[in-house]
Amino acid sequence: MLPVYSPDSHADFQEFFASNFLKFYPDPFSLSRQTWKVIVQFWHMDLSQTELILMDSYSKMGPMPRQPSSMLRSYLLSLKLKVTSVTDWVSKLKECPLYAILSGFSPGDVPGIGTFYDFFWHMWNSDKKHLSTQFRYKKKKTPKGKKHGDKTPNIEDTAAFRFIRFFKKHPLPDSSGSPLSLIFRLYNQQFLDISVSRGLINPSAITLAGDGTPVRTMARPRYKKACKCSEKGILHCNCKRMFSQPDCNIGWDSSRDCYFNGYHLYMFVASDSENDLPVFPLLERASRHDMLSFLHSFFTMKTWLPEYRVAKLLLDAAHDADAVYRYCQETGIQPFIDLNSGNTGNFIYKDTFTVGSDGVPVCKLGLRMKPDGVEPDRNRCKWRCPKTNRSGCHCETPCSDSPYGRVVHTPTKDNPRLFNIPPRNSKEWDKEYDRRTSVERSNKREKEDYKLEDGRHRSSMMWYCRLYGIMMLQHLDAWGMPSVEAFQTVLSSNA
Repeated sequence: MLPVYSPDSHADFQEFFASNFLKFYPDPFSLSRQTWKVIVQFWHMDLSQTELILMDSYSKMGPMPRQPSSMLRSYLLSLKLKVTSVTDWVSKLKECPLYAILSGFSPGDVPGIGTFYDFFWHMWNSDKKHLSTQFRYKKKKTPKGKKHGDKTPNIEDTAAFRFIRFFKKHPLPDSSGSPLSLIFRLYNQQFLDISVSRGLINPSAITLAGDGTPVRTMARPRYKKACKCSEKGILHCNCKRMFSQPDCNIGWDSSRDCYFNGYHLYMFVASDSENDLPVFPLLERASRHDMLSFLHSFFTMKTWLPEYRVAKLLLDAAHDADAVYRYCQETGIQPFIDLNSGNTGNFIYKDTFTVGSDGVPVCKLGLRMKPDGVEPDRNRCKWRCPKTNRSGCHCETPCSDSPYGRVVHTPTKDNPRLFNIPPRNSKEWDKEYDRRTSVERSNKREKEDYKLEDGRHRSSMMWYCRLYGIMMLQHLDAWGMPSVEAFQTVLSSNA
């Protein structure tokens, strides 16, 4: 049977909570202040669109299901309280009336373990819990970095050019047919859009910071043979295996200097938001380079969030590729990308002038020229002889007859990788690029504060449900809530 939808479902939940809370907790002020903060957040979290979004995933026949909004609210509450097991959470719902009431269930009538897993299937728009087939060949470990902090090597230098050219010719499909479509709509309509309406994110000119982080799912890949070679006496064959987590593989964790088995989470964060709010994620295979994960995630985000216009893009040195700069130049995006130390060197630019690894012109005496402003109309930076001041040029061997001194212009079109506006060595560039750490703070919140890696799951379905649930809570934490004292006053007056 289809779930019952009511446009006043959120008001119904608030009335249900107010009527049952004081019944089971006649002295509510004995609860801790931290518990009250959670109550305030979930009291104001409106999940009334959940039934509409998930309506088509339910059958018209059979018994009446649990309300999807209550199931989602209960799952988010378990993530908020850092309960990593569904089995443990069901036990807590039975033991603690507050958790049941705050979820929207009557104490003594809470859903079972199977009901929660059925609900996860309703959020997953596919009859398979993995994104790829379980039968595939074994692969070798990805090459590791040369030293601490090195990323997974990008084996093919021109991969960025080929990927961008492919995505231009073959745009990715929208989210409607994806297994993630329903859970993405739950997140987008009830959390991301709310943050936009509150002014926390500006989709018309957003500044995105992107980065990848390893997500370890288990110690090693688990698989079993699907062939009959062992019956024929062949113990070590190269046939396909059936993997329990086909969307995961082995990658190199540069921060811990070790291999790991799992996903490579690539996250885009609104760096111009004060709360480091996540915008769009994808779980790639662990062996993927940051560059390839970035391109796949970026073009997917453009398709799934077409109303978002990226104004600035903040990326680390793993994304330092000429193809990315050229694409940003074509689409009007202002890139702020750190230079890769392995991709530097001087080159002759004009006459005897060279350009350093940071894009600063160097004169024939080996002196770095000093910045002398930006010409945005011509999309170029202006540099002047380092031995000039207001009175003119004071170089012993001047390279220009003008008393003003030698001037060099660096148009972005000549080399968008080195010639940035503002210049890479300027305070304006450094101030903007410093915001890139917002994506690292966001990843830290997901992995450490909300225990993303502690989920003992074996499928992409469950990992995406956990990831998007945590992102929902990140947005909820950023919304301005009334004080605990003000809420207690309102609740007591409504009781």
